[in-house]
Amino acid sequence: MSYLVVLVVDDPDDCPKILDAWAKIGVSGATLLNSTGMGRIKKAGLLDDLPLLPNLQNFLSVREEAHRTILSVVEDEALVEKMTEIAQHIIGDLDEPHTGFLFVVPVLKAYGLGRK
Repeated sequence: MSYLVVLVVDDPDDCPKILDAWAKIGVSGATLLNSTGMGRIKKAGLLDDLPLLPNLQNFLSVREEAHRTILSVVEDEALVEKMTEIAQHIIGDLDEPHTGFLFVVPVLKAYGLGRK
């Protein structure tokens, strides 16, 4: 079975270290997305000026406090455990504030992973 590992990293500077370490243990690919959490937007006071029913333009017009979200599909649960250990070694205990957030989802089918 394949697994989708989703890691939201609080400090974007940690991403290269995580990706390098994951590659060394056999992770063949990952996608990075810029992301911002609702808590960070609220903390920065960026929601104060938004209307009750905001549209996408309302969110694009405010200064964002960035996270990075890393997505990777892997085929082995043991690899997921190693990825989690590495992430926590680099960014700290995920149960502590301002480190990150990681979750894993089973993938029933995946296409385009380059595997034959």
